[in-house]
Amino acid sequence: MGIVDIGAIESAAELIAGHVVRTPTVPSPGLTALLGAPVTAKLELLQRTGSFKARGATAKLLSLSEADRAAGVVAVSGGNHGIAVAVMAGALDVKATVVMPKSAPARAVRIAEEAGALVRLTDDMGSAFALMSQLEAEGLTLVHPYDDPVVVAAQGTVGLELADDTADTAELTDVLVSIGGGGLIAGVAAALRARRPGVRIWGVETEGAEAMSQALAAGGPVPVALSSIISTLSAPSVSQLTYDHVSALVTEVLVVSDAEAVQGTLDLAEHAKVWTEPASGCLLPAAWRVLERVGDGARLGLVVCGGNVTTWDVMSWADRFGLR
Repeated sequence: MGIVDIGAIESAAELIAGHVVRTPTVPSPGLTALLGAPVTAKLELLQRTGSFKARGATAKLLSLSEADRAAGVVAVSGGNHGIAVAVMAGALDVKATVVMPKSAPARAVRIAEEAGALVRLTDDMGSAFALMSQLEAEGLTLVHPYDDPVVVAAQGTVGLELADDTADTAELTDVLVSIGGGGLIAGVAAALRARRPGVRIWGVETEGAEAMSQALAAGGPVPVALSSIISTLSAPSVSQLTYDHVSALVTEVLVVSDAEAVQGTLDLAEHAKVWTEPASGCLLPAAWRVLERVGDGARLGLVVCGGNVTTWDVMSWADRFGLR
């Protein structure tokens, strides 16, 4: 299928402008002090719908034919993609069905329903993807969370903005991006390779949601068993499209534990003053490892992908893992 090129990402940026937020890229004095290296954060948790997913959903919805729009769309999600498709479809007057596993955050289900989407719940993520495929076969138009060049190009606008917004500062050396199905890192890596060819890009997964790590080990996408608490990173497999991008463009994929990701969420709240979900929190334990790997002179960029989590969720996880 090939790598999404910078022209497609620039076109996606024009297409979604006015529908999504150009989120801030800011230096983080708190994280810089914590990690002992300069840190810049791309605050995609301030995006419409609370995560970067609004970009891909909007681009796909805007690129549909009249017939595809009229048929209604279907999406599968552990939370954030479902919220994004529901809200953006509502804004664009398209009927949406969102399939989520019962493990998806109750808040995500509520927001999708309030936006006007029909939410279908299944037992687990594997059966959610199966129902999505069935509904697509019955005539609904698929808005896939990551296996779509239009979606990947739109997620790449995060990387485009990060490159543009750091153009006048000392060059970033290492950018960290979380991975679920790989749409975000595929797009960000494609954008940064074009605009910042020297930067190293690191993917981050959690144990029990290792679809990309296992694909890299196997030489291509494979089904994985899911056990991570972090539903927003829990893809049953990556796609050939996202695998091709990561295998070609990403330095390495690091895997951290759920407990480390939740601790990272607490640390981001305390030191960066941002309230993130563990899918972003996982970047912090990974950042320590990157710094150990690359040594002095590193300047980190963190793509803070989303913040769709309640205080109660994080506190209950912190209690479960004995975190303080």
